[in-house]
Amino acid sequence: MKWLLLGLIAGFVWLAWKRSQHRSGEANPASRPAERMVVCAHCGVHLPEGEAETAGGVYYCCAAHRSAGPGRR
Repeated sequence: MKWLLLGLIAGFVWLAWKRSQHRSGEANPASRPAERMVVCAHCGVHLPEGEAETAGGVYYCCAAHRSAGPGRR
């Protein structure tokens, strides 16, 4: 009985160690390079360049604002 209990404890320790090793190998979001922020020409909201809509070198936050064109701020 003593050996069975020791085996179970060792198994749990091993599983916890393997899990922590797997998590430490995941990509850290903070390690990604920062993306340039741009301003919507219609409403002025700031958003990442990769999420922005563009038209003629001008950035917009959505297709509706791109269709509406530059707004007054």
